[in-house]
Amino acid sequence: MLPDPIFLNIHMYGVMIAVGILCAFLVLFYLTKKKGVDVRFTDFIFYNGIASIVVGFGFATLFQSTYNYIKNPSVGFELGSGMTFIGGLIGGVACFLAIYFIFRKKYTTRLYEVISLLPCSILIAHAFGRIGCFFAGCCYGKETDSFLGVQFPDLPHPVHPTQLYEAAFLFVLFAVSVYLILKKDFKHNLSLYLIAYGVFRFLIEYVRGDDRGELVGFVSPSQFWSIFMAVAGVAIIFVMNHVLVKEARNEKIS
Repeated sequence: MLPDPIFLNIHMYGVMIAVGILCAFLVLFYLTKKKGVDVRFTDFIFYNGIASIVVGFGFATLFQSTYNYIKNPSVGFELGSGMTFIGGLIGGVACFLAIYFIFRKKYTTRLYEVISLLPCSILIAHAFGRIGCFFAGCCYGKETDSFLGVQFPDLPHPVHPTQLYEAAFLFVLFAVSVYLILKKDFKHNLSLYLIAYGVFRFLIEYVRGDDRGELVGFVSPSQFWSIFMAVAGVAIIFVMNHVLVKEARNEKIS
């Protein structure tokens, strides 16, 4: 189980998760309002997002349990032995898309029109979540004697605070994404997020010191999915360009 120390009688890991989710929805409502998105479609994204978060937490647990089983099948398959963000992201996105395609005919707004807004919400939630990991003492880095090292109560030596490294990266990427949306009407924030985070996560895995299970021998599970994220990000650029060109032609014809 993940350690969850208490500060002032409050479980800070849970608090940071809650703060991240709250900020994600505040960012969603702010950006959709600024971009003039239909209120009904914004509400749909909100409720879809809640369902996707619940499913995402389930997949985050399922993926980590699967990694643990692959590494040590003799102990059996056990849920609740940790969570992995990328597993949760995959499950949450799959749920979000499934719900969208089921109900999309009820709305005139299409997903491609708002898809660049959604990574901003994911980024801010993930950033606060990583701060929660720091309070919990999980997802830590390798042993270090540098001034950046942090001594966690359950570890015998200082380690890299990779949770804070990642949180800082996510906050910066969040700021960049919001700027691009509001100032440049950038249409490729999803690809930016997938490629940038995929590359960052692949590299920071070399500094991680906690046990994250096994999937493919020469890379960690997160590195495997990071490669997939980066490739998907590149593919989505071409898909989005095709959709945008097609939409522009339709507008000229009409």
